[in-house]
Amino acid sequence: MSMNILRPSIVLLFTLVLRPAVAQAEGDVARGEKLFARCSACHSTDGTRKIGPTLAGVVGRTAATIGNARFSKALIESEIIWTEETLEEYLSEPKKLVPGTTMVTRIPDLQDRKDVISYLKTLY
Repeated sequence: MSMNILRPSIVLLFTLVLRPAVAQAEGDVARGEKLFARCSACHSTDGTRKIGPTLAGVVGRTAATIGNARFSKALIESEIIWTEETLEEYLSEPKKLVPGTTMVTRIPDLQDRKDVISYLKTLY
């Protein structure tokens, strides 16, 4: 069999095999919004201050820099910029990334974290 005949088949096979992995890596915004309900006891998405800071515009922001919120000394000194990666690590184990943080709630499931982060990315 000619290699030219195999190439399109190989490309199609890789596309079909890899596509679910790529889609899963992104996270589900709608599911993330539903999961965020457990975060909404402390965090708003509209700029309103609750126990914790608003998470509107959190992605790309330096930790502990939004006004009208109280932050732990540890978070202030962390100088973390909230990217998908740092949010994933923080939501996995806040006290591991920032020893001394006051945030105690974690999201142990990786897909749940990805979904919540995908939702957070939509907030401005």
